[in-house]
Amino acid sequence: MLVFLGFLMVAVFMYLILSKRATPVVGLILVPVAFGLFAGAGADLGDMIVDGVTDLAPTAALLFFAIIFFGIMIDVGLFDPLVRLVLRLVRDDPARLVVGTAVLAMVVSLDGDGSTTFIITTSAMLPLYLKLRVSPVVLTVVAGLSNATMNIIPWGGPTVRAASALGLSPSDVFVPMIPSLLVGLVVVLGFALHLGVMERRRLGKLVWTAEPVLAGAGRGGSTGAGRSGSRGTGSGSGPDATGDDETGGFVAGLDPTRATLRPRLLPFNALLTVALLVVLGLDILPIPVLFMIAAGLALAVNFPRVSEQSEAIVRHSSSIVSVVAMVFAAAVLTGVFQGTGMVEEMAQWLTGAIPDALGPYLAVITGVLSIPFTFFMTNDAFYFGVLPVLAETAAQYGIEPVEMARASITGQPVHMQSPLVPAILLLVTLAGVQLADHHRKVLWRATLVSLTMLAVGILLGQIPLG
Repeated sequence: MLVFLGFLMVAVFMYLILSKRATPVVGLILVPVAFGLFAGAGADLGDMIVDGVTDLAPTAALLFFAIIFFGIMIDVGLFDPLVRLVLRLVRDDPARLVVGTAVLAMVVSLDGDGSTTFIITTSAMLPLYLKLRVSPVVLTVVAGLSNATMNIIPWGGPTVRAASALGLSPSDVFVPMIPSLLVGLVVVLGFALHLGVMERRRLGKLVWTAEPVLAGAGRGGSTGAGRSGSRGTGSGSGPDATGDDETGGFVAGLDPTRATLRPRLLPFNALLTVALLVVLGLDILPIPVLFMIAAGLALAVNFPRVSEQSEAIVRHSSSIVSVVAMVFAAAVLTGVFQGTGMVEEMAQWLTGAIPDALGPYLAVITGVLSIPFTFFMTNDAFYFGVLPVLAETAAQYGIEPVEMARASITGQPVHMQSPLVPAILLLVTLAGVQLADHHRKVLWRATLVSLTMLAVGILLGQIPLG
């Protein structure tokens, strides 16, 4: 009976999420509560859920303060010089433009929010693509791959979900996968260079034209030349490397006059960010504690007034609430799964269904399955519905849950291209690209990035092969 209820609970949850009949938060709360009662949990249901909340509290703290920290770094202008530098370096070379797009998207992706990454990248780069007649599809492919590969950072979502679903520390999942991440980013840069060279050959190394830069480009508006409100660049004149108005829409993406800028504190903010990332990699302190300290320092130094600190937190409150609410809602599902014994019963059943010859390879199988599974279903459905069952089954063959978690996040480069991901829909809309055109160019490349990350994990022993 528990096996039947467990699989039915997963199926109902996945159906509600995929059909958009319920938000992940509602599905994660109500579905397990209902099935927990059917399983006879009774008054013990409350204790199961509280245990789940207790286990996931550090994860919620990590997401809360990571969003605040990187949101503040964007607000105060830490990434503005990089945007300006990229725009100056690309000049009139399509290959430089595409590689610059990849680098910019990777850096901005450090905030863990795909929507923010795509808004900044598209606003800054799309006008240059249009002026150089480089295909906007190349922009969506490169930006999408860059952000998707970076998505395995602990505050990006999937790593936290995998860790939460299996009761693990996000740092135990992520830190050993850093080499896989770095190699994945190198592969993305290789794809960006190849696409840029192809565009250079198609177009030639163009000179700047007198065609107008679209003031509204990258905001979902028309991308046709001659749109009302566009501005000219001057016939026969090249762009001024120091003028934001002439560097492809920098003003549109990051307002250089915004009140939150702190140019005098740029060295401090850069040093704080580098120190945070270094200490994170050294695994000296728990990641939630690191981000608590970093966010506190960032708020105190950049916004010394209490009112300014409150405003800084409120600016990012919508992202904080949605993500943290999802984590605590996930505690209901994981608590019921564990407390009722559903996971153990389902794993035993699944163990009997898997040929013994394949059991020792479940980690690799999970990594491969994560590519199509996370494309056709949400991360919530996969990590909270499928991964716990696979991990419990793999434990019968001596595979650790943390190894299964690492394998499960390698499919993210493909997952982020899914139409189920709102951020990718935002990207193609901002760039004026058809999703089908984006998929034709990005899916096979994203699959290669995923398989490369999985292979590196296997070679370095972070993911067991047999």
